[in-house]
Amino acid sequence: MPDGSTDPIAELSGVTQRYGDVIALDGLSLEIRPGEVLAVLGPNGAGKTTAIGLLLGTLHVQEGVVRVFGSDPGAREVRMRRGAMLQVSGVADTLTVAEHLELFGSYYPTPLPVSRLLVMAGLDDLGARRYGRLSGGQKQRVMFALALAGDPELVFLDEPTTGLDVEARRSLWNEIRGLRAAGRTTVLTTHYLEEADALADRIVVVHQGRVVAEGAPAEIKSRTADRRVRCITSVHRDEVAALPGVVRVDVNGQHLEILTARPEDLLRTLLALDPDLRDLHVTGAGLEDAFLTLVRDGERKEAA
Repeated sequence: MPDGSTDPIAELSGVTQRYGDVIALDGLSLEIRPGEVLAVLGPNGAGKTTAIGLLLGTLHVQEGVVRVFGSDPGAREVRMRRGAMLQVSGVADTLTVAEHLELFGSYYPTPLPVSRLLVMAGLDDLGARRYGRLSGGQKQRVMFALALAGDPELVFLDEPTTGLDVEARRSLWNEIRGLRAAGRTTVLTTHYLEEADALADRIVVVHQGRVVAEGAPAEIKSRTADRRVRCITSVHRDEVAALPGVVRVDVNGQHLEILTARPEDLLRTLLALDPDLRDLHVTGAGLEDAFLTLVRDGERKEAA
C-alpha cells in the first residue's frame, strides 16, 4: 500500500509539448507517489502517451521539468530501477519465452528469476514455446513479464490487459495488486475504466493536454451528481433521451440504462408514460459516467 510519503518518485512540472501546431501537453503537472497504483485516463489524443514518453525518457521535454527518482528520465540509473510494458515491441519470434526473459533480465543488476516471472504472468506452461507461436493474449502476458524482469521499483503498464480473456485479466490484476503490496509503484494507462476503478489508488484524468480531475476513484465518481437509472420500459429510447435532465441512454438487452441529473423528475415522467415499468434500479454514477462527464465538461470549457 502507499506509504503516505508526500515526496513524488517521478513528476512532470509545468510541461508543454508540441508537435508542430498541435499542443500535446499544455502546462501539465503530474506527480507519481511511492507505492501507489496511479491510473492515467483520457480520451485518444489527450496527451497520455506523450506524458508517459517523457517519463520514460523516450521523448525530450520542450518546456517544463521532468524528473524520475530525482534524475533525468533517460539516465542509466533510472532505467535500471523502472520497467515498462508498451504497445510497441520488437520481440524476436524465434526465441522461446524463457529465453526472452533470461536475456532481458541480464540487462539488470538484480533480475527476478525466470521461473517466478513465468508464474506471475501466467506463462508457467509456455516457457519453452517460441514467441512467434503465441496467441495475442499470450504475447501480451510476455510483455508484462518483460516489464517486471528487472524487479523494478517503478513500472509503467500501457493497456496491460488488452486482448486477455476475463480469467487472464483478473490474474494480471492480482499481480498488479501484488506489486503494490510489495511497495512497488505502478503507472497504469487503460481504456478499461472498470480496471482503473478496481486497481487504482489514485486516478488522473487528462484531456487536451491538461489535468481535468485527480483523486481516488470514489472522489472522481463523486465529481458528477448524475444517477444511473436502469429499467425495463415500453417507452422508446429516443423518447427517453429527449426528456429533461437525461444525459445519456444505453440499451442493454431488455433494459434501458439512463444517466440523468434529475432522477426524481425522470422517474415521475417514466411512470406516467409507462405504468407497467419494471425491474427498476437507481444507483450512483460509475467511473465511466464520471469520466465522460469530465471530458464533456472539458470540451465545453474549451469551446466557450
